[in-house]
Amino acid sequence: MAVTIRDVAREARVSVASVSRALNGSPSVTDETRARIASIAARLRYVPHSAARSLITKRTQTVGALLPDLYGEFFSELIRGIDLAARAKGLHLLVSSSHGDADEAAAALRAMQGRVDGMLILSPHVDAAFLRANLPESTPAVLLNSALKSTQFDVLNIDNYGGAYAMTRHLLDAGHASVAFVSGPEDNFDAQQRERGYREAMAAFAPKAAVKVVPGDFSEESGYRAARALTKAAKPPQAVFAANDMMAVGCLRAFAEAGLGVPHDVALAGFDDIPIARYVAPALTTVRVRIADLGRSALERVAAAIEKPGRVRPSAQTLGCEIVVRASSGGDGGKSSKRG
Repeated sequence: MAVTIRDVAREARVSVASVSRALNGSPSVTDETRARIASIAARLRYVPHSAARSLITKRTQTVGALLPDLYGEFFSELIRGIDLAARAKGLHLLVSSSHGDADEAAAALRAMQGRVDGMLILSPHVDAAFLRANLPESTPAVLLNSALKSTQFDVLNIDNYGGAYAMTRHLLDAGHASVAFVSGPEDNFDAQQRERGYREAMAAFAPKAAVKVVPGDFSEESGYRAARALTKAAKPPQAVFAANDMMAVGCLRAFAEAGLGVPHDVALAGFDDIPIARYVAPALTTVRVRIADLGRSALERVAAAIEKPGRVRPSAQTLGCEIVVRASSGGDGGKSSKRG
């Protein structure tokens, strides 16, 4: 039979309440008593019952993360950053995906109610009405890459606009007179801001050049399709800027199949700097987002709100990006410049 807290109390010759206080770090227990009880608990292989502990502490020691997808290196890096920070704070992580569907996002949030102490939310469907309907007011939350302006929630964004603006300017400054852009999903805030950065940089630095936007959805397949369409155009662009690295990888394959060399026939750039970006051939010029740091910062913010309910003032922050110049754009590989 499983060892219970009563068994530990009996062995230590103290009350059940004393054992509970000792194992939960209560300052009312002396260091000597705490050490003795911890030693006995370890010897008996006592494992605290998490549900019972939650009833006492009113905490689950768990943070939920709602993401639009779990596929791809961006999300694996984001989850890695969140998980490392959670473990450092003694918290567990519960992850769910909405698969780009508003109803699934709402169902995931409702399913986590009572099971998590706080939420990290990255979803294109999040607005004030969505949160009112699906997230209890008492649950601290941090919104990632969100257009929502809120005094109730922390908002942590990437400088998508600044990064895209800087990359477009870099490609033009490198001598590529025409730059096409492979966009992301229409309802995605990151994609919207990156396309805006591209368009405004083209207007500022190449006002006479054609603005060419080819639809994509952040997947390798959509990048591949976009690049194939561009190779068949009457006048292909000199450079292609994909709104994320996964699409840029798809572009690279399509250009190779069409017999086009990168960067000799067409320059290529992406956004995110996922781990594989430096290992493809040629290595990918990209906008570096410190993805794991984004996850870590989000977790630390929600953990602070959990620890000090009502005392942490919500704020909005935008994390800067860097241009990383590698071989795919014809630049000096390995150079980087901070933006934002």
